[in-house]
Amino acid sequence: MRLTNRTFEEIEPGECCELRRLITSDDLIIFAASSGNTNPQHLTDSTPDAEGRSERSAPGMFVASLISAILGTKLPGPGTLYRSQSLDFHARAFAGDEVIATVRVLEKREDGDIRLETTIRRAGDDAPIVTGEAIVAAPTEKFDRDGIDVPGLIVQRHRHFEALLERARARPALRTAVVWPAEPNALQGAVLAAREGLITPTLIGSRDLITSAAKGIDVDPSAFEIVEAGSESAAAARACELVHEGRAGAVMKGHLHTDDLLKPMLDKQRGLRIGRRFTHVFVMDVPGRDEPLMVTDAAINIAPDLATKVDICQNAIDLALSLRLEPRVGVLSAVETVNPAIQSSIDAALLSKMAERGQIRGGQVEGPLAMDNAVDLAAARGKGLKGGVAGRANILVAPGLDAANMLAKQLAYISHAEAAGLMLGARVPVILTSRSDSAMSRLASCAVAALHQAAERPKA
Repeated sequence: MRLTNRTFEEIEPGECCELRRLITSDDLIIFAASSGNTNPQHLTDSTPDAEGRSERSAPGMFVASLISAILGTKLPGPGTLYRSQSLDFHARAFAGDEVIATVRVLEKREDGDIRLETTIRRAGDDAPIVTGEAIVAAPTEKFDRDGIDVPGLIVQRHRHFEALLERARARPALRTAVVWPAEPNALQGAVLAAREGLITPTLIGSRDLITSAAKGIDVDPSAFEIVEAGSESAAAARACELVHEGRAGAVMKGHLHTDDLLKPMLDKQRGLRIGRRFTHVFVMDVPGRDEPLMVTDAAINIAPDLATKVDICQNAIDLALSLRLEPRVGVLSAVETVNPAIQSSIDAALLSKMAERGQIRGGQVEGPLAMDNAVDLAAARGKGLKGGVAGRANILVAPGLDAANMLAKQLAYISHAEAAGLMLGARVPVILTSRSDSAMSRLASCAVAALHQAAERPKA
């Protein structure tokens, strides 16, 4: 952005300049972090007023800072120094409000100072929020060049997961078979989700080990149903039985290997197979993105062939629909053109064509796409890619487990994303959590499972 100021000699009384700004919740979080003003009134929803509004109110000094933005960048502009500022606050502004800050020159003084009228109004009804006067020392030297490129800020909050949790809490708790929660960390996730009303856990395993684990996190084990099982494999098999008996609508991994959990589920007679391959999906809340991002398959299918990738795509699409997302599947490769030497590019092109022919249903599928032109619209347009997915993908299908796992962990540890892990393709969703998962990740995994199980899913 080019900055040009108005020197003392150039300014004339009556000159006016304005700035429009949409106030967001992220603005209020950034202001709280930089100023130290962590008043909950500005960071949590307020009590509804007479008009039924319950948004977060903006701090008065944040609103007033928009006046300073005009003075420092527009009128008079670079080189301006504050002498004084009076402020009268008439009403509150809220996250979601668009406001208009206006500065008007009232007087030029012989000492080089300028007196200005300063106002901030709410766009729409033109209601005054802040009024006052400023006295500034106007610049004496001309400034006309490019401004400073200020780095963008991303607030590390996970509003997509917060919304999913709110939706899941409004539903009946999901009856969940928790397999072998024989260690405090493994039990903690189920306890947290139960306290939030997301699940009603049935704990399957050694009663003695579960009781010991509960005491380790100061939980009364009698608060939960415990189904005795003498081993990890027996606990996993018993979980399948609870599903068939209608006593569980989901399965949750405890302190055992994923292979041991899945083995009885694959049994053709007593398992949980429904005709599709089991696939894993990470639902990720990446700060700065306007919707959740799914990464698949990062935990189960090591080197999926084309048939497996069809199920990977279809399972992810079904989950996206359960979460009320518009499924846009980007099938990843190293390139965005088909290269016979790169198998992932061939698979991606075939999956795209299969979706066109109705062999994959419920969402758009495009590929091959490189990572940049899958998620960045400018990169996609720069390569001449069109369609509804390129640059806007919200489901990323990786060539194999290693690529998907690395991508998910890069998003988690570099981009500060939270991840909810779920296995799909079984009769019920299977919640897969790890020891390193945060409380938000564990709760989100349960919320995603509850919403998916409650949704009307396409028949396999």
